[in-house]
Amino acid sequence: MRPSSSILHALGLCAVIIFSMFPFYWMVTASFKTQTDILASPPLWFFMPTLDNYRAIFADSKVIGAVGNSLIVASCTTALAVLLGAPAAYALARFEFRGKGDLWFWFISNRMISPIVLALPVYILAMQARLLDTHLVLILIYLTFNLPIVVWICTDQFKSIPSDLEQAARLDGADQFTIFRKIYLPLGAPGIAVSAIFSFIFSWNELLYALVLTRKNVQTAPVVATSFMSGYELPWGKIMATGTVIVLPVTIFALIVSRHMVRGLTMGATK
Repeated sequence: MRPSSSILHALGLCAVIIFSMFPFYWMVTASFKTQTDILASPPLWFFMPTLDNYRAIFADSKVIGAVGNSLIVASCTTALAVLLGAPAAYALARFEFRGKGDLWFWFISNRMISPIVLALPVYILAMQARLLDTHLVLILIYLTFNLPIVVWICTDQFKSIPSDLEQAARLDGADQFTIFRKIYLPLGAPGIAVSAIFSFIFSWNELLYALVLTRKNVQTAPVVATSFMSGYELPWGKIMATGTVIVLPVTIFALIVSRHMVRGLTMGATK
């Protein structure tokens, strides 16, 4: 590649990174500003940081409880989606059975449905089952949307694993579960990690169903963040501080899982 092309490529990447990261930069910096500094025109790039916004939200037990609820719902949904989706993806990738194409289309078509279309039917079903304002109703509804993602990503990952490895393991006397556990799970770790990240992020950031299906006991962090807004005041400092607290666990989870992604890519398939 010529030096001029390399420079243009680097500049393009820098522009994309700046464009993508600027909203996060603005949110984090605004969380350390006073209301006056946030609304200043032109914007203040240099200011005296304050922790008053974080003191205010952490003094509110509602915020702490909402973050805890989001952790419970997102963690349980991710764990169940991976636990159920990985074996299903293995079956779709390696076995031929009647109705396989229809089942695969059903998994994919679930992501085509707009969530707002199902909001009212889901609310009625949850009310009749007496599951409103519980962790279980959020876990179940998030699982229905995240399970297809896990199956979709893991199926493509498992298909890329050479079938010769499975045949060699069968010659060594390995059963089906052992093959799945010792060959497909380690070599499919990148796809499983990616699907877990998406599942956790979608569950953590979801607002519509959390707003419709919860009241006071199981409000999640995005719902509480919107509760700061009123018709007379927009406390941007508290909103930005809550947004920073919401983003932080997702970022930590992604960094932790990314290590497993790299390890899965470099493990190899030798005994």
